[in-house]
Amino acid sequence: MSEQSEAVVRPQATTDKAIKAAKPEAKAYKMAAGQGMYLLVSPNGSKLWRLKYRHGGKEKTLSFGAYPEVTLAQARLKREEARQQIAEGIDPSELLKEQRQQAKAETLTFEVVAERWYHGKAVLALKPWAPATADKARLYLEKDLYPAIGNRPIADITRMELIKLNESIEKRGAFDIAKKIRQWLGAIFDDAYDKGEIPSNPAQNLKPSYRAEGVQRQHHAAVQFNELPAMLSAVDATGSHKLIKAAIRLLMLTAVRPAELRLAQWSEFDLDAGVWTIPAERMKMRRPHSVPLTAQVLELLAQIKAINPEGHLFIVQGGKPISENTINQTIKFAGYRGRHTGHGFRHLLSTELNERGYNSDWIEAQLAHASEDKIRATYNKAQYLEQRRGMMQDWADSIDALAAGANVVAFKRKEVTA
Repeated sequence: MSEQSEAVVRPQATTDKAIKAAKPEAKAYKMAAGQGMYLLVSPNGSKLWRLKYRHGGKEKTLSFGAYPEVTLAQARLKREEARQQIAEGIDPSELLKEQRQQAKAETLTFEVVAERWYHGKAVLALKPWAPATADKARLYLEKDLYPAIGNRPIADITRMELIKLNESIEKRGAFDIAKKIRQWLGAIFDDAYDKGEIPSNPAQNLKPSYRAEGVQRQHHAAVQFNELPAMLSAVDATGSHKLIKAAIRLLMLTAVRPAELRLAQWSEFDLDAGVWTIPAERMKMRRPHSVPLTAQVLELLAQIKAINPEGHLFIVQGGKPISENTINQTIKFAGYRGRHTGHGFRHLLSTELNERGYNSDWIEAQLAHASEDKIRATYNKAQYLEQRRGMMQDWADSIDALAAGANVVAFKRKEVTA
């Protein structure tokens, strides 16, 4: 039941003496204060100013606050202000909501909204972001967005500011990062707009600047196949932990993404069946991925298990798995800065195996790529696991042969069928 229907009407809240003398009872009651205003006395002892009025044919109630914080004189002033608004066709309740929303927006910073959006995507969603995506978003927020606009009230941020922010990122040549940030800015401001915290989305349909025209997507740096032995020798010569060196070799032999490898756990491996099943929540495409394990990979895994027999494979120190940057730093220390990255092994494998004539479906399945032909992807659920097992064993054997100085021509232009 509403407070009005429960309350017993009592006369006169027109003097401070009468208001102070009002005692709480078992049920709430109202003391009339003139022209629709009354004081609601609750069983808990609170005394709340209310104004009953009609707008648009509907009866409504407006709150003025509690006595004695709001005095009788102040309540009367609020009543007259509200009555004037009603006379002008303005609903005082709706006006108050708008004023409160505006005041909230003036103190609601971009960082507060961005953190709410991030938490929704990374934690609350039915299918939350993969850890790699969450890490990337966190990096971009803290490196590029919060220093520039994090402390600004989100309602004050203009489209021109966002355009300049985009240009500043593009000026350093980070065109892929700028593209992703434009997408995320649109989503963050949409979150605020959908909650009525801002009147419009200034990041909607942000475009790249003229500086980005003609820029093509930059592939991850990768050495040529015949450079692998020298690079692996250089990596082995660094002072990096043997687990990091093993991780680099596993990237080369499996072509998984560095983010998928670094978080690998022993529970995902069936060593007897020779299969590593990466769960959907850690995959970019949000579906599980089966990786065939070659003889060389199984040998590496045995070495890793001797160091870390349980939990995550790649914990070097501090109880946390290595980062993607750790792998790239080791490659840089080996003298391959700008020439190769952990992700570059995927590009190398794709290029090399396609040149050798392997079935492109097998290669794309090994790389866990989504098919551009969406209809075909719907019906073609084949994992090609056994075909990929043979292909990846050939790949590993060809690397061993190259490292041994053998002729690897036999591995070229291999005749294969689906």
